Amino acid sequence: MKVRIVLDIACAWSALGWTRFEHAVERFRAEGGEADVEFLPFQVAPDAPAEGEPLSAVHRRVFGPTVEAKTARMAALAARSGLEMNFDAAVFANTLDAHRLLARAVAQGQGERTVGRLFRAYFTEGLNVADPAVLERIARESGVAPGALPGPDPVAAGQRIVRELGVTSVPVFLFDGGPTLVGAQSEEDLLAALREAAVNGSLV
Repeated sequence: MKVRIVLDIACAWSALGWTRFEHAVERFRAEGGEADVEFLPFQVAPDAPAEGEPLSAVHRRVFGPTVEAKTARMAALAARSGLEMNFDAAVFANTLDAHRLLARAVAQGQGERTVGRLFRAYFTEGLNVADPAVLERIARESGVAPGALPGPDPVAAGQRIVRELGVTSVPVFLFDGGPTLVGAQSEEDLLAALREAAVNGSLV
C-alpha cells in the first residue's frame, strides 16, 4: 500500500504532519501493516535565497509583530508530538536542493529517515538546508549514497504531479485505496487512514 505525502521542508505544518504520520505508521507497522511512503515536492517559498536569512526576521516582515505569539503556540503544539521547533534559530532558505536529496534518498530506501533529518535540521538545529555542505552531512547521517539519479529530474516530475493534483498548501497525504487528508492531521486520523487503505487494498 502506497502513501504519497506532499510537503515542504520549510513548512512548519509539514514538519508537524510528518512527525504525527511517523508515529502513526510506526503503530500501523507494529500491527503487521505494510506501507510504502513516497514524497512529492512543494515549495512554499520558491524564491527564497540559497544563502538564507533568519526565519524570525522573515516572519516579522511578512506577518508583523504578533507573529512571535503565533510561533510560540506552534512550537508548543509541535512539542506535544515530540518535535522541537526553534523558530528564533531557523534559517529561511530555498528548499529545492533539499527536495533533490530527498528524491535520492527515496530511490535508495532512506526517504523516511532523511525527511525527518531534514525537518530537524531546519526547525530544530537552525541549519541552512540550501547549503551543499549541510545537505552532504545530512545525506551521510541518513545513509544516502552520493551521486545523481539516472533519468529525468525526479523533483521536476514530482512538481508536475503536484500541479496536476491542484495542491496549493501542504501537507497533503494521499493514501492508495484510502482518503486524501490535508493539513497536519492527528496521529489517530492518520492511523485510521492507513488502516482503511490497507483494508480496501486487500479487497481489490
